[in-house]
Order: sequence, then structure tokens, then C-alpha cells
Amino acid sequence: MTDETCSRPFYVNNHIHTVYSFSPFTPTQAARQARLSGLVTAGIMDHDSVSGAVEFLGACRREGVAGTVGFECRCRMAGTPFEDRRINNPDQSGVAYVACHGIPRAGFGAADKWLAPYRAHREDRNRRMVDRLNAACCDDRFRLTYDDDVRPLSMAAKGGSVTERHICCALTNKLIEQAGAGASLKAALESSFGMIVDGKNESILLSDNDPYYNYRVLGVLKSELVERFYVDANEECPPIAEFVAFAHSIGAVPAYPYLGDVGDSVTGDKKAQAFEDAYLDQLVDYIADIGFDAVTYMPTRNTMPQLKRLMSLCHSRGLFQICGEDINTPFQSFICEKLALPEFSRLIDAAWALIGHERASDVDPVMGMFSPRAKKSIPSLDDRAAIYAAMGKVTMLNHKE
Repeated sequence: MTDETCSRPFYVNNHIHTVYSFSPFTPTQAARQARLSGLVTAGIMDHDSVSGAVEFLGACRREGVAGTVGFECRCRMAGTPFEDRRINNPDQSGVAYVACHGIPRAGFGAADKWLAPYRAHREDRNRRMVDRLNAACCDDRFRLTYDDDVRPLSMAAKGGSVTERHICCALTNKLIEQAGAGASLKAALESSFGMIVDGKNESILLSDNDPYYNYRVLGVLKSELVERFYVDANEECPPIAEFVAFAHSIGAVPAYPYLGDVGDSVTGDKKAQAFEDAYLDQLVDYIADIGFDAVTYMPTRNTMPQLKRLMSLCHSRGLFQICGEDINTPFQSFICEKLALPEFSRLIDAAWALIGHERASDVDPVMGMFSPRAKKSIPSLDDRAAIYAAMGKVTMLNHKE
């Protein structure tokens, strides 16, 4: 890897899912696809799981890609000003998605131990959701069995999570197997589930020659049907303050994933819906006050006015900014062309700073970018990020030699 390679403007991504949550990619395949796409840094970000982390980092090293590790989970906002708000979770108010970035290798075991009971609670809720989905269906051909149809699609037996997408995937498979694709699938959804299929969704269902047809149908079901069978998450969601404390205890970087009000969903699985924008100033103040180190966001998902407002708030509250395109389907691009714009140059350095943070923390946990020692010796976040970014690039150059 050369300095020229490291400075290419738009080849980083810190939010790649693998089969350990929901994705067509094993950790090894994710690393290979990252390299083939031109990424110089890539970050794993599975739901409730770090079980793919060791494989991913090994594969990244073989592919010549700088790898970073994190996990995503949901937290309860009870007792906060946002306990009744729709935050960044399309399915439930008072529950927020959060991201744990930059986990050092020494923290993998602790992270898995901390996440394991939450995965178990999630499976209990999954079973109830499958029951609700079956109750909403008037055709026995399309009813699911959790242990036969849903769980085998996951890596749950090896420390992975089972998500609502797995349920939608199982239903997609059952529908296509029993009813076929195209017009017959549309008719099955309308007659058996009472769905109204028109507009964009109708076009998707009728395009049965699409090589990614199953994933497109899954997206339709996630956006239109999940609300019919969704059961509120509770036990699987730690309190927000507990998450922050745990992330810091393993030397990781707790980050808030900004969603922003959604118009036309980039990923095709979200309705037009309002999220944090109406109270974003208050929310950013709150997460900074309770100890979040960073905010993470997808430049392709939001408008430039949304992003400029968010970046300004992060700057004023001293929050590190991380970029990640949420990859969980085979047709998504691993790269974000917007990162070529000068407004987002800090996000390239941030990706390298995460690499530097993890490598320094691997040597000694007190050397992490947000450790008390680092913040005391280098108070400026911009200066600290630049130093750790340089460290990240040096470690990769050493790996290549």
C-alpha cells in the first residue's frame, strides 16, 4: 500500500454487515469484496455480535485492506428526554440503534459475553414475531416455523444474531417456493396478508428477472409488513448509559448512528418517515453529555442540508465523525462517491484514525484515542484524530512490507 493509495478520497466504509447478522457475505467474502471494490479500510458492524471479527481481520490482512471491528445494537431510552420519541429506529419509539466502533482485539471476548444474553432475548422475541406473522396469514402454505425456516438462515448457532430481516427472508423464500414470483407473488401477498401492493413495490414484485429479486422482495416485506408482526423490543435492549459504560470498559468508541428524516429510502426498505431532525440539537447535546465519543452516518442516505447541520453540531460538541454505508445486500456499492467531496474529507481521516486507535489499543488499552491519557496529552480532537490516522496508515504500510 502506498501513500497515494491511502489518500484516495472515497474508499472507506465502516458499516459492513456479514452473515453473523444479515448479509450475503461471510467475513472473508466481505473483506474480499471490500478489496475488489477499492476500499483501503473496511469495518465490520454486525447486530449484537462480534463473532465474525477474528475471521474478518485475518481476511482483511490477507487482502491488504485495513480492517476495523464494531457491533450494532439497540438501547432503551427510558428515563431520558427521548423515551417516547421516534429516534433512529423505524419500528419502535423509545429505542435507539447505537454503534460500538473501534473494538480492540482484547475486547472481543468481553463483547461477546456482554451481547450473548441480549441475543437470547432477541430470539425469544423473534419466536413471538413469527407467531404474529403466522396469525396475520390466511394461507397455511406461507406459515413459518422459527426453528425450521428462520433460524437456519442465520449464524445463531455460532454466535450470530437473528433479525427481522431473517424473518422476512424466510417468508420471501416460502412465498416464492409456494406461489412463484412476479404476478403470482403479488397476488399471494394481497390475498393472504391483505397487503396493498402498488407503485414502486408493484414494479419490484413484477420484475422477477432481476438477479437480486429475492433481496428486493425482502426489502418490500421489511418496509411494508414488519409493522404487522413486530413485537416491541425490551429485554434485548440495554439501557443507553450501560452501553456507553461497556464500550468504554473495553476501550471501544460508542457512536450514535444518525438516521435523519427519510424521504425516498436509499436501501429500499424504509418508508418515508420523520426521525431525529425535529429535536437533533437536543439529542446531540444529550449523547455528548452521557459520554458518546462519536456520531456515525451514511452520506448517501441524507441531504446536504441535513449533513451540514449534523456536522456543525458534532463540531460544536466535540464529537468524532464516522462514515459507514450500511451494507447488507449484494447489490449495494461498498463505496460512497460523496466522500470525494471536500466537505467529507474528515471522514477519510476518521476511518484511518479508527485503525490507529485499534492498533494502539491492541498494544495497551490506555493508548486508545479516547482514553483519559490521550485526551489529556492531546486535548484537540482534530489533532488527536490526525495523529491516530497517521498511526493507522503506518501499521498498514508495515503489514505490506
